[in-house]
Amino acid sequence: MKKISLLLFVCILFTSSCAKRNDNEPVFKIETTEGTIIVKLYAKTPQHRDNFMKLVEANLYEGVLFHRVIKDFMIQAGDPDSKNAGPKVVLGSGDVGYTVPSEIVFPKYYHKKGAVAAARQGDDVNPERASSGCQFYIVKGKVFTDAELNALEQKKSIKYTEQQRADYKTVGGTPHLDNAYTVFGEVIDGIEIASNISLVKTGKYDRPLEDVRILKIKRIK
Repeated sequence: MKKISLLLFVCILFTSSCAKRNDNEPVFKIETTEGTIIVKLYAKTPQHRDNFMKLVEANLYEGVLFHRVIKDFMIQAGDPDSKNAGPKVVLGSGDVGYTVPSEIVFPKYYHKKGAVAAARQGDDVNPERASSGCQFYIVKGKVFTDAELNALEQKKSIKYTEQQRADYKTVGGTPHLDNAYTVFGEVIDGIEIASNISLVKTGKYDRPLEDVRILKIKRIK
């Protein structure tokens, strides 16, 4: 009887543990030299989600730099060439030999503060807007007014929802990137760490003067 009870307890514990794991919207802990950022990836961008999971499992992000940091805009990482790069090396061209097809899901996913999106080459050489196989950015952005959002709607021929307007007018973001880059996740904890990174001093090509590094990315849910 005791053996059966113990077996039942183990099964319940195992089932409970598995229930917490969400393969559709996995959660990751990004440990950086400045602190920890927790991100959730979206179910409706499965190719980007699965690619990120694959790279995390391969430890590709361990040691990479936030090689491009722009105040009131975003922080970008994921260049594998940045791991051992000297202080004067120009970064941003490193890749994994493939791109990820665009999965732009606008207006559901948009560039509010904390959005996680895929970097890519410009439309002139990349009209299909395919994403980098490894580089991503976290949005810092700024707060916008109704007048500024109205102007962007006309320029981009899009319409912002009430929720988008509320977010862009309060927490902020980078709405001028909407419907042009794939947003595939968001920060759910530690946004202040991303904000602090966006404020570090930078030099040529927006690279921080003192290295800001991703130490490890680990799936936690």
